[in-house]
Amino acid sequence: MSLSVAIIGAGASGFYTAKALFDQGVDCTVDMIEKFPSPYGLIRYGIAPDHPYTDGVIKSFEKVAANERFEFFGNVSVGRDISLLELRALYDVVVLAIGAPADSKPSLINDRVEGIYGAAEFVGWYTGHPEFRDLFSAIGTKGVAVIGNGNVALDIARILGRTRAELSKTDMPGYAVDMIASSRLKNIYVLGRRGPLDAKFSGPTLRELLGLEKCEPVVDAEVLPDELPDDLSPQALRTAKRNLKIFSSFTDPTNDLNKRQIHFCFNAIPMEILGKDKVEGIRIQQGVVDRGQARGLGTYRDIRCGMVIAAVGYRVIPLEGVPICANRGMVLNEDGIVADNLMVVGWAKRGPTGLIGSNRADGEHAARQIAKNYTSGEMPGRERFKYHLSARGVRWVSNEDWKTINAAEIAGAPADAPRRKFISVEEMLSAASADRNEEAQELEAVG
Repeated sequence: MSLSVAIIGAGASGFYTAKALFDQGVDCTVDMIEKFPSPYGLIRYGIAPDHPYTDGVIKSFEKVAANERFEFFGNVSVGRDISLLELRALYDVVVLAIGAPADSKPSLINDRVEGIYGAAEFVGWYTGHPEFRDLFSAIGTKGVAVIGNGNVALDIARILGRTRAELSKTDMPGYAVDMIASSRLKNIYVLGRRGPLDAKFSGPTLRELLGLEKCEPVVDAEVLPDELPDDLSPQALRTAKRNLKIFSSFTDPTNDLNKRQIHFCFNAIPMEILGKDKVEGIRIQQGVVDRGQARGLGTYRDIRCGMVIAAVGYRVIPLEGVPICANRGMVLNEDGIVADNLMVVGWAKRGPTGLIGSNRADGEHAARQIAKNYTSGEMPGRERFKYHLSARGVRWVSNEDWKTINAAEIAGAPADAPRRKFISVEEMLSAASADRNEEAQELEAVG
């Protein structure tokens, strides 16, 4: 009898696990359970809209979803519609592919002050994530500070520097395009505790800033080292040389008043959010890297801004029955094993590191473990799961429903944009239901 496998989460790690199970010839059925009607996780709600380089990945996942042994259950929330304990009683194996969708925020962040956001929230806002579409009503400031020196921080800064014409070519929701394009924003500050050699920006993403229509990157030439450390590995040396060359091209801005500017502030340790009820600025301490650690020098300066976005990492959202390592923001596991018939893959397994393709190895390893440790199917699986959902009145979204939603988004796209993304669960369910209603009417007419 085939193994019944349930995968919680329809992002890259979940799909790579399903793909590996099929590719390795494991005799199983795979049911993928997703909180939202739409699959693909951070591919849909995490990648910058002006970086739509995921068509090949999506097509690969569509082939997985087309497998007759696969079924998609969107709009089903584990913990709300069914408990994890119930799932483990229904399936031979349950795989947690839940990612790390919550923000890790530095200690200076005070959520009671208006104008402070985490990167997951802010990126979710401009990608049309249903939970963050109402994050704020306006960008009413000339200055925004982004804490972080990785590609997520750079994505946020670049998106804020784009023009309406640039943003209108993406699948970004209209409300986000309008708010960014019409704001009086002038200065975007990217704050890093360490120096330019320690920044985690990729070369192509840095160079892209030179092509912005109405925004220019700015770096103070004095912060760039004259010589490189002699203890760098060959790869680190190549990266350092490349990035320094790019940073050097940012040291002679035009200072055109009609352009926004992205200011790279290195060795800048955030110390305090200024403002009692609303963000009015951020106080930073000048620092230095000493024995691998950022150390303050006792010199402070204030940056005037009305919004602070912390892009310093992500963490797992706790799920009842799942042990969490709070310090690392991940699920406690032993080589991917959490407990009997419970496994974990992706960011939830190893912490929020790596790109989309980094999850492939996790999926392949999990598939090998499943094939080795589970030899025969004993649990009822899919049909009993459907019975539970139906008995509780849960309206789940199938893969065919998702295809209908996807087609409606593409058909509704404005000129030059790839799609008009639905920004609420209700919109997506309505689009899927409209197709079902049309089919019912056609059958009635035939009858």
